[in-house]
Amino acid sequence: MTRVTSDLNYIFGPSGPLAQALPNFHSRQQQVELATAIETAIRDRTQLVAEAGTGTGKTFAYLIPALLSGGKVIIATGTKTLQDQLFERDLPRVRSALKLPVETALLKGRSNYVCHHHLNRTRAEGRFTAREHIAHVQRIASFAERSQTGDKADCDTVPESSPVWPLVTSTRESCLGSDCPQYKECFVMKARKAALEAEIVVVNHHLLFADIALKDDGLGELLPACNTVIVDEAHRAPDVASNFFGESTSGLQAIELARDTELIARSKASDATDVIDAAQAVGMASRGVRLAFDQAGAKVPRDEAFERREFRDALDKLIDEISTLIDAIEPHESRSEDFPGLVARAKLIAGRLSDWRDDTRGDLIRWADVSANGWQLHATPLSVADVFKKQTEGSARAWIFTSATLAAGDDFSLFVRQLGLDNATTQRWASPFDYENAGRIYVPQNFPPPNSPVHTDAVIDEALELVTLSKGRAFILFTSLRAMRQCAQALPNKLKDRGLAYPVLSQNDAPKTELLRRFRELGNAVLIGSQSFWEGVDVQGDALSLVVIDKLPFAPPDDPVLVARMKHLEEAGGSPFMDWQVPQAAISLKQGAGRLIRSETDRGVLAICDDRIVTKGYGKMLRASLPKMPWTRDRNEVGEFFSN
Repeated sequence: MTRVTSDLNYIFGPSGPLAQALPNFHSRQQQVELATAIETAIRDRTQLVAEAGTGTGKTFAYLIPALLSGGKVIIATGTKTLQDQLFERDLPRVRSALKLPVETALLKGRSNYVCHHHLNRTRAEGRFTAREHIAHVQRIASFAERSQTGDKADCDTVPESSPVWPLVTSTRESCLGSDCPQYKECFVMKARKAALEAEIVVVNHHLLFADIALKDDGLGELLPACNTVIVDEAHRAPDVASNFFGESTSGLQAIELARDTELIARSKASDATDVIDAAQAVGMASRGVRLAFDQAGAKVPRDEAFERREFRDALDKLIDEISTLIDAIEPHESRSEDFPGLVARAKLIAGRLSDWRDDTRGDLIRWADVSANGWQLHATPLSVADVFKKQTEGSARAWIFTSATLAAGDDFSLFVRQLGLDNATTQRWASPFDYENAGRIYVPQNFPPPNSPVHTDAVIDEALELVTLSKGRAFILFTSLRAMRQCAQALPNKLKDRGLAYPVLSQNDAPKTELLRRFRELGNAVLIGSQSFWEGVDVQGDALSLVVIDKLPFAPPDDPVLVARMKHLEEAGGSPFMDWQVPQAAISLKQGAGRLIRSETDRGVLAICDDRIVTKGYGKMLRASLPKMPWTRDRNEVGEFFSN
């Protein structure tokens, strides 16, 4: 097999191997330039932060230098869906086109693989009574017998939302390691072995940052050996890093600990009533912490939470009950291989709860996230820059960060500052699409300000007019769930009153993938969504011709993490609003706007129902981040655009 030349102009050119092997491939100068910059960073083992607009073809632009590099490359994607797409579709196509005999591997966190031990235990204990869930256990068992990978994404007969999955997979805390009777057949071990032997390893952000944060889940042996790390969808990286460089403990973890302990005790040590009683007490105490908060959907700083005596008492009681559970289990540890793992889990949870209660370190932001049914206690780093800098500068390897949205205008300083990438080269490539003719940006005139109580009503009325002009085919995106629900309730009736039969889909109606499938098939639908539809959504063609955004996406001012970081930035002499909030809003706005034009033939209108983007001084930075489409404040021009 002949290895292809490393001449990128030839590879990406009109007569190169990609054009010959891939029918729809188009040569783009931006793609060649991006690939050249990545090739240089890999060769020189430097840091590169590269923004590439929609349609640049950034996936091929980093895959080809990676495949040609001759070294070991780890590629981290933003989601497991993108990870699967990259490994199963894009990587094989490029490797085949270039005729490169490069070994590749897919590695996910251990909770994505069926665990033989937990599967056998779940089957033996008969945990489920619902016929559907019993069938799920049987299907997973059949899948595990015939599967080579054990990856639950390949088990298409059991939905990902099934409550069976958490009981037939393992976590770092519940894994028995080399003591497991099925260790030699372990799917996680097989995936790690394949990754160690491969030249290109595809992971996701969560796995990458879990390992960088020394919470090893498979990359601990890979990172030291690799020459290059490529982080795709890198705009998500700072938030993911914050999660993994900090710590969090949830009511669900405590309840699952209690449930697992009780079930194992009943099956392996049924006479140990003290263990069963202690487990039940932990479950009740965890629910008591939730009852100590009188509101749901709230993010509460620790100091504010501690003002409630009910919360302090409930948290202390949970810590005490977990300690009692540890004392109860330890005399019985030899009666089941699972008991030592339960003790370790209990000690970890109790330790984190105690740290959250007592530690007053200034480099951590401690806060509670309260939902309708549960709670989480977080310790989020004030900054991840110093921790991450040790990884990127303390190793002789290339680090490449790429996304369609990393800069506010031409300014990369927020992203670079968040990850401590002081020595990175930053470059930007605009989309090759003809935005001048492909679309319009519309900002309605005389609109109620975003803090007005009638703003959402005005957005719904404006969306009705625009959807009438676009004949459906629209995303209506909101910055809050409350506003999204208000629109989902009101818009269908308003359309009906006008005699318009455009189907209306709402984020709450079905899973995201199912909603998108329906939206594409219907061809004239209106989809109402919030944050989860601002990014990672790709609808090409006429089905999506209008994107309406209700407000500029500034982060909520009461977010405890944001408040603490703003205060820290101000104390250091910076401007929290201009140095952080505006650039972050610009990047988020660019993500939402990016849903509109997804191919060279797409056409559409982006409507922003917030005139701060044209009336405020900071609007210049926000406007500079958007596609270079003509602007209008006249709805009649929108109608003319759609009629042409």
